[in-house]
Amino acid sequence: MTFSLFRVALLAGASATASAADMAAVCDSEAFQSVVQPARASIEARAVWLDRRLAQWPGVENAGRFRLYHSPTASIVAPPGGMVAGASGALALAAGGDAPAPDLAQRFKYVGKGVLLAVAPSDLARLPELHRQQLVLVQEDAEGKVQAATRLQAAGALDDLYAAAQSARGLGALPSRRRTTFALWAPTAQRVSVCTYDSGSGRATALDAMRFERATGIWRATRQGDLSGKYYQYAVEVVAGGAGVVRNMVTDPYSVSLTTDSTRSYIADLGSARLKPAGWDKSAPPATVKAQTDMVVYELHVRDFSINDASVPVAQRGKYAAFSHAGSNGMKHLAALARAGMTDIHLLPVYDIATIPERGCAQPAPSGAADSEAQQALIGQTAASDCFNWGYDPYHYNAPEGSYASDPADGARRIVELREMVMNLHKAGLRVGMDVVYNHTYASGQKEKSVLDRIVPGYYHRLNAAGGVEQSTCCDNTATENRMMGKLMIDSAALWAREYRIDSFRFDLMGHQPRALMERLQARVNAAAGRHVQLIGEGWNFGEVADGARFVQASQLSLNGSGIGTFSDRARDHVRGGSAADAGADMIRRQGYINGLVYDPNALAGERPQEDLMQAADMVRVGLAGSVRSYAMRTWKDSTVPLAAIDYNGQPAGYASEPGEAVNYVENHDNQTLYDMNAFKLPLATSSAERARVQVLAAAINAFSQGVAYFHAGIDTLRSKSMDRNSFNSGDWFNRIDWTYRDNYFGTGAPPAGDNARDYALIKPLLANAALKPAPADIAFTRDAFRDLLKIRASSTLLRMRSAQDIGQRLRFYNTGSRQLPTVIAAHIDGTGYAGAGFAGVAYFINVDKVAHTLDVAELRGRRLRLHPVHAAPTAADRRAASSTYDSAAGRFTIPARTAVVFVE
Repeated sequence: MTFSLFRVALLAGASATASAADMAAVCDSEAFQSVVQPARASIEARAVWLDRRLAQWPGVENAGRFRLYHSPTASIVAPPGGMVAGASGALALAAGGDAPAPDLAQRFKYVGKGVLLAVAPSDLARLPELHRQQLVLVQEDAEGKVQAATRLQAAGALDDLYAAAQSARGLGALPSRRRTTFALWAPTAQRVSVCTYDSGSGRATALDAMRFERATGIWRATRQGDLSGKYYQYAVEVVAGGAGVVRNMVTDPYSVSLTTDSTRSYIADLGSARLKPAGWDKSAPPATVKAQTDMVVYELHVRDFSINDASVPVAQRGKYAAFSHAGSNGMKHLAALARAGMTDIHLLPVYDIATIPERGCAQPAPSGAADSEAQQALIGQTAASDCFNWGYDPYHYNAPEGSYASDPADGARRIVELREMVMNLHKAGLRVGMDVVYNHTYASGQKEKSVLDRIVPGYYHRLNAAGGVEQSTCCDNTATENRMMGKLMIDSAALWAREYRIDSFRFDLMGHQPRALMERLQARVNAAAGRHVQLIGEGWNFGEVADGARFVQASQLSLNGSGIGTFSDRARDHVRGGSAADAGADMIRRQGYINGLVYDPNALAGERPQEDLMQAADMVRVGLAGSVRSYAMRTWKDSTVPLAAIDYNGQPAGYASEPGEAVNYVENHDNQTLYDMNAFKLPLATSSAERARVQVLAAAINAFSQGVAYFHAGIDTLRSKSMDRNSFNSGDWFNRIDWTYRDNYFGTGAPPAGDNARDYALIKPLLANAALKPAPADIAFTRDAFRDLLKIRASSTLLRMRSAQDIGQRLRFYNTGSRQLPTVIAAHIDGTGYAGAGFAGVAYFINVDKVAHTLDVAELRGRRLRLHPVHAAPTAADRRAASSTYDSAAGRFTIPARTAVVFVE
């Protein structure tokens, strides 16, 4: 080693500055990892530390003796039937003894039954140092021969030994006028140093040894002077599973910015004036949301927003800076939505993304027939190197993504430009929400784009019984139940709320987080922002955490009462038809409430009983009532029951304690767009104009539903992805939006084969059918009708009531039970004395049928109802809705075909 003296200083825990030779050897190597001492054997990690003292070994009985061998050089060999070799020492562990404390038993309830082992009290003081070595637990016979051997999953021990780290502040690089400090939690590392650089690509200018803080497991170093604008990396020497002792050159998990392709972390004081756009300190979000139910969300991808917008300068298309052009087609569209009543833009991930090359990314230009496979083939050739990805592949949680910045090499630009984007959206009257993916990382282990696992191997990710990383979320699942992963998530969200003024968060696969952690996060982001920050997320219940297997989850059925919102699939599935997992003929056969179930069957639907339609209508009513558990409703079976008693695939249809806990949607970035799904499900003879009306019906159901209203960008312009069911990596071509309203991009080629080829026989004939492509007039109608729906929702708090009690007292559904006309939803909301109601009452009707219907509602007889002013205005988009009539004396309403209409009094 050319830096052996530097290593001696590190071993001593002293602060040291390296020589030029040491610096070059450590900091300027091209390798992201070098092996210091290779492991002599690879051993699974089947035992689990419960705390610093106790370990449980599933599947192993209390027989023989148990010894914990250790080696700083990862040299242990434990051959079955042989003797352990290569260890520098061992501790004897006692089997049996007292059961773990209730909190430990609860945390580790998922661990299989097996022998419980305890470290002797006299050896406990040695454990912190031993965790920095290779540890192998061995079951031996009386002669010392190996019966079984395993590594240990260490999170329980590290959380106990270094509990003080959870409240530590100042992780990452913190510059000030006189000094810059570095702090990295790496309790199992043998030595850590920090390399600093003047630029994102030049040679190192300093290499400093870091000092180990025994109480917290944090390594610290201090450099004199303000190093703002410079870059750094850590050199971490650590025992890494089957690799042995490795030296990892790694960026900081607490990086606030980076250089191109995230190769170095950037040193910045986010409070510095040079990192703030003009007017930042005085800017504020619009005060449009007083309660969570006021939220009306438009889910948008930064690159999608402008990459296809010719009114944006070429260099700024697909970038944060595109939002600075108030006169662009895209910004005019967003401003119009804000004026109509849209409150929030939710951006797909804008933190640092692992899979988008930040410089020189490919931009293919496909062409071909409507049903051609040529377009997707070209996209496929550059899928790993093009400029597009949704961003559900987190690399650094606290740093802005560089591909959206004007200069990814300059760590400051992405900070300033992301703030400018937020400020410009605020100026347009829109709050800014952020999609966050704390449930997994892009990589783990010793892979190059693994960060957390190359600093504290085996800690940050959720492990299976053999010590492998769980991947139920598609990628490498994080373990936020572990103290420091939970801290990272909370610290990160607080940073975005404080430093970027993020107004709300959407949590990807939030059901993989503990509820208690999400509630702690809620308190922290509120404090960081100085106001309430709304939290919503995907509360799906699956994977290794399903049904509370490891903790009480932040899932649909477990979050009620928390105030945190989860996406509701109840109405979504019944509005669209089928489920998100449908494939093949089921996508056509399983029609939904808006696209023909029973009343307008398509060629594959077959004959369905009327009860199926009535059941679907009931489930739509569940969504309209905010999926509130306590709300009582008369069902098609003529029983009046709370929504929690109605079955939805073996779960209660009503799951929310309060309406703000339900997020209503019919389309989002996942799966086919609503337009594409309707292309499958509506009879082929359905005209383009009628398809547009069906789209508006779905939007109306969402707009009239209690709870949070969530819409996918482009739902109002009939957005198509040419039938792509999973466009996360489908390039710009299949994700385009046209803000000139001329095209919706249906029939622009067969979608990428990976997730769609099995259905090409169904998809390609539809794409080739020119009658299914909307005319500009259909797009314009949908756009304007959608804005009218937003205006109607914004006009009255009755469509966004604050509490379950309000809903129970004021919302009434008519035309229910076994004798209902199931294609018509009829409801009235009493506005007497309700703050912000605007009207004495609101009645809405949704007729999904192809023909008009007349409905007598005795309970509304004699009311002074009139068309909502939005419908009655000369500028109203839907003249068919304006032709709806009400006869007060008879309580009779006539609702035209495929029409949603609101009356007020």
